[in-house]
Amino acid sequence: MDQLALLFVLLLGAVLSVPVGDRFGLPAPVLMTLLGMVLAVADFVPDVNVPPDLILPLLLPPLLYAAVRRTSWRQFAANRRPIFLLAVALVFVTTVCVAVVANAVVPGLPVAAAVALGALVAPPDPVAATAVAGQLGLPRRLVSILEGEGLFNDVTAIVLYHVAVAAAVSGEFHAGRAALDLVLSAVVAVAVGVGLGWGANRLLDLLGDATLQVSLTLLVPYASYVLAEEMHGSGVLAVLTTALFLAEYATDPDDVMTRLAGHTFWDIVDTLVTGVAFGLIGLELHNAIRTASGRWGELLAWSAAILGVVVLVRLVYLLPATWLTRRLHAKRDHDEDIPTSWQETVVMWWSGMRGVASVALALAIPLKTDDGSAFPDRDEIIFIAFGVIMGTLVLQGLTLPWLVKKLDVQADTEREKKFERELAVRAAKAAKHRLREIEEVEELPEELSEQMLRRAFEIGVRISPDLGEEERREAHEMRVRRLKRMRRIQAELLSAARHEVLAARNEPGADPEVVDRVLRHLDVRSLR
Repeated sequence: MDQLALLFVLLLGAVLSVPVGDRFGLPAPVLMTLLGMVLAVADFVPDVNVPPDLILPLLLPPLLYAAVRRTSWRQFAANRRPIFLLAVALVFVTTVCVAVVANAVVPGLPVAAAVALGALVAPPDPVAATAVAGQLGLPRRLVSILEGEGLFNDVTAIVLYHVAVAAAVSGEFHAGRAALDLVLSAVVAVAVGVGLGWGANRLLDLLGDATLQVSLTLLVPYASYVLAEEMHGSGVLAVLTTALFLAEYATDPDDVMTRLAGHTFWDIVDTLVTGVAFGLIGLELHNAIRTASGRWGELLAWSAAILGVVVLVRLVYLLPATWLTRRLHAKRDHDEDIPTSWQETVVMWWSGMRGVASVALALAIPLKTDDGSAFPDRDEIIFIAFGVIMGTLVLQGLTLPWLVKKLDVQADTEREKKFERELAVRAAKAAKHRLREIEEVEELPEELSEQMLRRAFEIGVRISPDLGEEERREAHEMRVRRLKRMRRIQAELLSAARHEVLAARNEPGADPEVVDRVLRHLDVRSLR
């Protein structure tokens, strides 16, 4: 098997892991990690030769962009306090605790190298957390916190990592310069993100075509990441800023085709890239086995110690942090998402799985320092990082569904239905208001006006069927049944038309482009 065949196997596994995970109630990223581990011990599977400095630029931008599309700026703004406590403060605390323990248990490990280890295992993976949480039916507030933490903690961890690695390579550390680098990195990233977001928004308006617009959205996160890194800013923060800007300002309510095509395209990208990313994590078992040759006992002991620190620090930190957040929330009545019980706090704790960023940062550790000597304990750091990633991903990922069920942490479906009903009412009112505006300008026949009024009412009822009085509901249900029958017949008519047009593709003298153009017209008609 060569590298290309291995990539195809990972892509196929990414597709199949979703239905298999749904069937057995297991997270797809965890299944892909297990697949990678199985492939790693197979003799016919080659070592993965992806340059470490390309892993983050290739995998993170689309994953981050896809994750941000599921949220909004208002959500981040409302949850800024819990996000800060988790994505910034907790990353600092975890880095320090891991560095202290690693420096104590690993003989001869320098402080700077220990801090680098702490920084690369500190951030929970945003993709793993949201992918796992999204399948378990957790309350939306927990998913929002996990998404916010996962998206922003990489920024803090990567900056800490670069500072620690620079200190280990050069043998010098300047606290003031490190703090200044952190601030400048954030400022540059935000500036790049806003600038590219504004430019991409203008380009989207100029392109017009749905295919070209969706293609541009694939290029934008990569451009944002690379440009920010070239300007010594945070590529992760730049991608987040660009994605949030576009989510806020590049949405045209009437651009139905682009929105539908974009959702489908990014669902595909998210599924495939996530699968490949976690498959690569499992494949790193190759390097771990090679490193541990003859030293399994001490390396596993060190990994278990750091894994214990990572897991326990998150629990010890979350208990008082969530208690304090609840107290402030009650006093100030902030519109933020917080855990409302100790059960939800425990689920948040157990959701802190490490993933893609940790692997990429571990593999990106330099081979040598400035004086030409080998980077201190590089192989040991990579093995320990791999042990922490595997421990959190496999152990926590496989047991999280059981824990959620055991603690009975479920989404507030009544609240969701209530909000859905409110949106249905608002949508119907907006339609009726627009109808009145049209009637003031145009003279509509009474029959048409009444028909349009019923259509406006039906907009809300189709979203939330329990709207309206019982008689109107029954009348609506009769109309829906009649409409469904009409649509079924119309679908059969359009199907016959499509078959005939496709048959013409193989006739002598038929122009395939004309056939495809006519077929696209029929497809759009069917979609509507």
